[in-house]
Amino acid sequence: MREKWIKISIDKQGKVSFTVEGVKGADCLNETKFLEEALGGAVLSRETTGEYYEEAEVDSTVTTRND
Repeated sequence: MREKWIKISIDKQGKVSFTVEGVKGADCLNETKFLEEALGGAVLSRETTGEYYEEAEVDSTVTTRND
């Protein structure tokens, strides 16, 4: 499994921005949802990185259970 990082920056005016690394596809939006909600939910702008356009990784682990 890849490491996931969220880089959070706050400028002198209090503007908060964050960048997600290690998450492919639109899953990055789920990774930052808790931050957006904690900051009031108002997203002023959104920029996507190259990882956003890559195919999301799928956990292919299958667990079976025989009762």
